[in-house]
Amino acid sequence: MAAPDAAMIRDNVARVRETISAAGGAGVSLVAVTKTHPWETLVAAAEAGCDAVGENYVQEIVAKLDGRRPPLPLHMIGSIQSNKVRKIDRVVSLWESVDRTSVIEEIGRRAGSGGCADVLIQVNVTGEESKGGCAPGDLEGLLASAGDAGVRVLGLMGIGPTDGARADTEKAFRGLRGLCDENSLAVCSMGMSGDYEIAVACGSTMVRLGSVLFGARG
Repeated sequence: MAAPDAAMIRDNVARVRETISAAGGAGVSLVAVTKTHPWETLVAAAEAGCDAVGENYVQEIVAKLDGRRPPLPLHMIGSIQSNKVRKIDRVVSLWESVDRTSVIEEIGRRAGSGGCADVLIQVNVTGEESKGGCAPGDLEGLLASAGDAGVRVLGLMGIGPTDGARADTEKAFRGLRGLCDENSLAVCSMGMSGDYEIAVACGSTMVRLGSVLFGARG
């Protein structure tokens, strides 16, 4: 696989930071989504000033790190099964896609032996069956489960609608921001390459960007 273009990534990160600022974002964390990209891309993202890297698959994380520590805080942004938590709990800095009690309980168990206990609960704010996340009405129960398990819920994560219509996207993002505010949660992770400007304008504190930083995946 070809080495990443570090200069391009640096320029893209700077451009994204400017866009976030213009959309009204202050202190928005930039998570570089590095799935399918090599280890060198994680290094380039760190050198370009990203705040964290996001990976989707347990097996890919294990293979990519190959025993190394990630150069930035590593967020698990893909769906996670409870029986896979133990494989990456020592390298993950934030579980962004937690939506089931079984996963919360396993994270809590692993945290007792030094694993990461910080999570975002993923909420399905579009109602689409293709989207992960708990229903908004189930959030209260998951927050209670996290408290019982000794897991720290820092905030919520959500994905905008597939159709990308601005009105629908704004509705989804404002809904997630509202849930964060109602539950006094500081982190609101929403916005990807195609809709992060809207997300920031709606109150996102963390965006997850891949193609806008690195170009289309091969």
